[in-house]
Amino acid sequence: MLLAGARPEDQVSSPRPKAAKLAAVAVPEPWGTTLRRKRAVYGDPQARAVPPHVTLLPPTEIEDPQLPPFLEHLDGVGGRHAPFVMTLRGTGTFRPVSPVVFVQVARGIPACEQLERDVRSGPVARDLDFPYHPHVTVGHHLSDDQLDIAFDDLADFLAEFEVTAFEVYVHDGDGAWRTHRRVELRG
Repeated sequence: MLLAGARPEDQVSSPRPKAAKLAAVAVPEPWGTTLRRKRAVYGDPQARAVPPHVTLLPPTEIEDPQLPPFLEHLDGVGGRHAPFVMTLRGTGTFRPVSPVVFVQVARGIPACEQLERDVRSGPVARDLDFPYHPHVTVGHHLSDDQLDIAFDDLADFLAEFEVTAFEVYVHDGDGAWRTHRRVELRG
């Protein structure tokens, strides 16, 4: 709705009543940049929009009134879980069920499973489409040839790092995920 005498370009849009949130363990540097660049090389259009991560809570629409209790819950989750070591090694795929190639979590799976369960136990309910399987997507909805290239190219990938926090990302509708909050692991 335009105010009297105002031009459309002068209007400030009101905030969206809800935005998608994603909780995830971010892949740190230098590996994050490496995986993002590789994903772009394979032709995945999400490479620039989605930072490399291990999902704890898939993209979930959260109404504004739900956001403060949700973030408070996540802070509590951070207080109940200790930092842990994660190793990413080699590749895997969900084909033929889903056209995805990923880097495998080889160490840190139990800690990811516990975090994921705790994150989803809070005030925002989110059912999963598939059983939880921690991984870092490097190709999604690409041709079989592109997915094969990603699978083979990163077969020897190796990264090991300490996970001291997880990120809450927000999707503002422009296609990109941005960090909204960092939750330290303090348990």
